[in-house]
Amino acid sequence: MSAPRSDRFGLGWRPALAASILSNLDRIDVLEVMAEDFATPAARRALRTLSRQVPVVVHGVALGLASASPVDEKRLSVTARAVEAAEPDFWSEHLAFVRAGGTEIGHLAAPPRCASTIEGTARNVARARAVVGSAPLLENVATLIDPPGSDRDEARFVTEALEAAETDLLLDLHNLHANAVNFGYEEEEFLRAVPSERMRAVHLAGGRCIGVPGKAGASRILDDHLHDVPDPVYALLVETGRRFPGPLTVILERDGLFPPFEETLAELARARTSLEKGRAGKGEAAA
Repeated sequence: MSAPRSDRFGLGWRPALAASILSNLDRIDVLEVMAEDFATPAARRALRTLSRQVPVVVHGVALGLASASPVDEKRLSVTARAVEAAEPDFWSEHLAFVRAGGTEIGHLAAPPRCASTIEGTARNVARARAVVGSAPLLENVATLIDPPGSDRDEARFVTEALEAAETDLLLDLHNLHANAVNFGYEEEEFLRAVPSERMRAVHLAGGRCIGVPGKAGASRILDDHLHDVPDPVYALLVETGRRFPGPLTVILERDGLFPPFEETLAELARARTSLEKGRAGKGEAAA
């Protein structure tokens, strides 16, 4: 796998958007596919066809690498076959766990930010590297609760996990924004802390505010991938362009409630403009 030489902007591949995506490849540099969607030979043949038309990167949601428990070998095999079919520049997974004690919890959960999680992550990434042939980029995750058992902040945890696993970062800017708002820290503190040499890719998404049970008037940002990218996330993309000089692959994620496709393309164009503004040294404080 080789790193791209310039910034790229693309979308998450969703079947509902397939016709619109394929009709607008002149405005889309790259697509991100979900590894778990390509578990069958027929699906992988379709993935090979897609990857001949446009560059593809692979993203996983089911491995649960940030855990003291070993990575599930069957799921790792599915990911390896998807990566083999797509021949991507990189593949990625989350700094999250999805199962514990043999129970699937059904979502990406933020792990305890502690030494044992970092050690488990390093072991699981090493196993993934051995099976897939390369290590995944690791993505910061959104959470509605501060993970119990943590003894360090998120920026330190992410940095130490990347170093221990000897891999690079997929920075989800909406996840960063949501966590910063939900738990009262500055986004720029995170950007200053993570190593610039490990930045490879960016996710953009949207969410919504929800109430906090038992706390009248309190709210949290839920990262649901069902809404437009908010202004503060574009401001963070400007700052990202200013702080991280290496080529970045920027992916706009949306999982449902799809707007007219021209609006999606307009979001992608705004992402280009935002990163270019940062590249030009016109960084602005993240809202």
